[in-house]
Amino acid sequence: MSTSAPGPLPPARPAWTPWRTVVAFGAVSLAGDMVYEGMRSVAGPFLGSLGASALLVGLITGAGEAMALILRLFSGPLADRSGRYWSLTILGYAMTAVCVPLLAVAPFVGSVGLALAATLILLERAGKAIRSPSKSALLARVAVSVGRGRGFAVHKALDQVGAFAGPLVVAGVIALAGVQWPAFAVLAIPGAVCMLLLLTLKRHADDARPEFDAPHDNDKTGDTSAHVSTIVEPSALPAHFYAFAASCALGTLGLMTFGVISYHLVDAGLVTTAVVPLLYAAAMATEAVAALATGFVYDRWGAPILYTLPALIVAVPALALSDTWSLVLAGVLIWGAVTGVQDSTVKALVADLVPQRRLATAYGVFAAFQGVAALAGGTLAGGLYTDHRTLLIALVAVAQVLSAGLLAVALRRRDAHTPG
Repeated sequence: MSTSAPGPLPPARPAWTPWRTVVAFGAVSLAGDMVYEGMRSVAGPFLGSLGASALLVGLITGAGEAMALILRLFSGPLADRSGRYWSLTILGYAMTAVCVPLLAVAPFVGSVGLALAATLILLERAGKAIRSPSKSALLARVAVSVGRGRGFAVHKALDQVGAFAGPLVVAGVIALAGVQWPAFAVLAIPGAVCMLLLLTLKRHADDARPEFDAPHDNDKTGDTSAHVSTIVEPSALPAHFYAFAASCALGTLGLMTFGVISYHLVDAGLVTTAVVPLLYAAAMATEAVAALATGFVYDRWGAPILYTLPALIVAVPALALSDTWSLVLAGVLIWGAVTGVQDSTVKALVADLVPQRRLATAYGVFAAFQGVAALAGGTLAGGLYTDHRTLLIALVAVAQVLSAGLLAVALRRRDAHTPG
């Protein structure tokens, strides 16, 4: 009895190239940003419609940004210790996909509507904190093959397509419905698309495992320890990293939150609520252009491009909180440009400042600095908005002088510790 020879094995799926993987990460972020940036574009007026004051809007949106950043102090080391980068990324995106559409319920639950909306906004921001260090670490590892400045810039540009489209969807729905809550319900659609794309990306990334578990022999600091064991280990990261983190925190302090800016737009009678998402979309478009431009400049000429940040941030409160439409528009666009650089090129420098096996931890610690500053900035802007805007502008200017000085210290110390 003869035994037939086994047939040929099915061909293995080809591993995705680094650029294709970077673009896939960008597509996931595009869909995810449609959801949460759509929500953020009207968070200030929405909370105001539920009874929140300017100070309360500043506290809630500032606390939300703080949670999105400070909690990375825990989620970053957790990712490095556990190696569960994908699980944390998926969980974080799922929280966003669920919490934002549920905001549609807030106007229908009476006196608890404001508390429910605030809770959902904070939970969505917690989801951002859970996923971001893991996603950034995965992206940084694959982007090293294409240039980290370019990789983060291209990812950010795709990300910003969603940040632009989401507010446009929200503006359209509000214009048609006359109220805000249906816009949140519609955002469930890109939320579902985001999760589908993310699971598809993970499946293909599993086939290209070496790209994501690459050895860390490119550590510039010469570190050979296994990993960061706790979050309270200051020596685990170099001193110039902390100087840079403090510099960027002072920048975040001056940027306030868009919740305060959007509250001002409606409170001052400059635009209607339906127009606010359009301005936010314009800021997101500017953010994408700024991220692309500075990312490519960073790869060619290096970190000095970041000296533009303090100079731009000084202008944000002076313009965005004015009572002149054209000045407010300029302030919103500058705000968008600065946030684009902070969320792309800044991350590329972080990856170049620390040992690669500590990358998620570094992103977590860095975000914690920014989180404290976001809470302080939102509270400061909300508290001084009504009667003390000149004082707010002066404090922001002083903070940016200090920011530029700390950036200079960080770059000098980095150069001193870089071989040859």
